[in-house]
Amino acid sequence: MQFPTWLKPGLIGAGVGAIALAIVGFSYGGWVTGGSAQDMALKQSNTAVAAALMPYCVERAGGADADTVTVMTALKAATTYSRKGIVEKAGWATPLGAEKPNTELAQACQLKLAEAF
Repeated sequence: MQFPTWLKPGLIGAGVGAIALAIVGFSYGGWVTGGSAQDMALKQSNTAVAAALMPYCVERAGGADADTVTVMTALKAATTYSRKGIVEKAGWATPLGAEKPNTELAQACQLKLAEAF
C-alpha cells in the first residue's frame, strides 16, 4: 500500500499544531484542568462562606463577658501572624454545628477586628 507523499508532512504539521495550540491554550488562553477548576471552586466557596459568616464572628467578638475582653486584649497585643490562631482558639471562627474552626473565616475576622484598633 502506498501513501501519498504529502501525508507524512501533513501529519507532522498537524501534530506540531496541536501541541502548539495546547501550549498556547493552557498558558495564555485560560484553559485549566479539572483538578485546577475544582481547586479554584473550593477557594471561591470558602471565601464566600467566610464573607457570609463575618457578621457572626464580629458579633461574637463584640460580647461584654470577661472572656471577650481577654481575647480582644490578646488580639491587640499579638502579631498579625498569630491573631488568626487566637480567633480560632476563642471559638469565634467555628460556625454553628461545625467541629473545627474555619480558617478563612478566622483570617477574615481577625482582619476586620484589627481595623477597630
